[in-house]
Amino acid sequence: MSTTVVKHSLISDFKEITKMRLALSVVFSSVAGYLLGADTVDFTTLLLLALGGYFMVGASNAYNQIIEKDLDALMDRTKNRPIPSGRMTVRTAFVIATIFTILGIAILYYINPQTAMFGAISIFLYTCAYTPLKTKTPLAVFVGAIPGAIPFMLGWVAATNDFGIEPGTLFALQFFWQFPHFWAIGWFLYNDYKKGGFFMLPTGKQDKGTAVQTIMYTIWTILVSIVPVFGVTGKLELSYIAATIVFGLGLFMLYYAFQLFKKMTEKAAKQLMLASVSYITLIQIIYVVDKFIR
Repeated sequence: MSTTVVKHSLISDFKEITKMRLALSVVFSSVAGYLLGADTVDFTTLLLLALGGYFMVGASNAYNQIIEKDLDALMDRTKNRPIPSGRMTVRTAFVIATIFTILGIAILYYINPQTAMFGAISIFLYTCAYTPLKTKTPLAVFVGAIPGAIPFMLGWVAATNDFGIEPGTLFALQFFWQFPHFWAIGWFLYNDYKKGGFFMLPTGKQDKGTAVQTIMYTIWTILVSIVPVFGVTGKLELSYIAATIVFGLGLFMLYYAFQLFKKMTEKAAKQLMLASVSYITLIQIIYVVDKFIR
C-alpha cells in the first residue's frame, strides 16, 4: 500500500471517528449564536469557539462510536466505520476522544466558565445518557435533543458570559427542531436501525402516530422561531420582514412533514430530513443577517 493511500485512510478515518461534517454544522450553529450575542465581534473568541466546539462534538462522536462498536458492525450505514471495520483500535479512538475532551473544555473555559460548563454537559449527556438509551427507548431522542440544542445557545453564552431568555430561546428553537429532523432520519433508516436494535421513532414504528408527532413538533419549532419578533426575548430581536421569511421557511418544512403523513414513505422522510437541514441553516443565517442590517 502506498504512503499516500495510508495517509488518505488515516485522514478519512479521523474525519469519520469525529464525524467532521456534523461537527462543522455544530460549529456553524455556535458561531451564529455568538454573532447574535456579541455587541462587538472578537475574532479571537470566535476562532476559539469554533475550535472548542469542534473538539467537543468530535469527542462526543468518538465516545459514541467506541460504545456502539458492536452495534455499528450490524448496520449497513455504520459497519465501515473505523472501529467496527478494524481500521482503528478502541484505544486509539479513546485517546482521540480524551484529547478532544480536554482541549474542547479547556478552550471553552478560556472563553468563559459558563461556556465550558455547557460544553461539558453536552459531552456527558450525549455519551452517558443519549447513547445508552438509544437501544432502550424512543425517549433517547428527547435526551439527545438536549446536547443537540446546546451549540446555538453556547455561542450566545460565549459572547455574553450570561444565560438568560435569549440563549434559552435559541436552545428551544434548536431543541424542538431536533424531533422532526431525527424522526425523519429514523424513518428512512428504520430497517437499518432495527438491525442494531435502535428505537428512534416515538411509536417505535413507521406509522401515522409518528407522522402526527413529527407535524406537531414542526409546528412548535415554527412558533418558537418567530417569538423574537414580539419583543419578549430580551436582546434577541427579529424584524417583521425576517420573521415573515422565517415563518415561510417553517411552512416549507411543515409541508414536507405533512407529505410524510400523507405518503408514509422513506422517500418522503428523506425529503423532510433535507428540508429540516435547509431550514435550520437558513434560519440561523437570517437571524444573524437581520441583526446586522436592522
